[in-house]
Amino acid sequence: MKIKIEEGQDKAFLENGRHEVAITDVTEGKSEYKGTPFFSCRFENEDGYITSRFYLTDPGMAGIVSLFETVAVPIEEGAEVNTDALLKKHLSIVVRDRTYQDPDTGSERTVKEAVEFQKAGEKSRA
Repeated sequence: MKIKIEEGQDKAFLENGRHEVAITDVTEGKSEYKGTPFFSCRFENEDGYITSRFYLTDPGMAGIVSLFETVAVPIEEGAEVNTDALLKKHLSIVVRDRTYQDPDTGSERTVKEAVEFQKAGEKSRA
């Protein structure tokens, strides 16, 4: 079997904590469980990367709006924004673990996620 290694796949996951990163990839998809649309961002720096999903749901919109505002992509109520506008933007994120119940098995799962978006170079909020 031949396995093709894409650029950046040799990097490790970012450790938990605050990191200055660039958004190096944005993809779109639908969740495996309910078919909920989402977009996924790859946040990357020289130490590693993390990929986080942003679900297009009412509860998920606060995080989406925060991400766009942090990287100075203007958004207006009722307007549509293109996720490609996020590419190559720099910001600061916090990487943390989030645990949830898997809807198929009922077992607990833990994933890494990016939260607490700040402008690149901004001092951490207390």
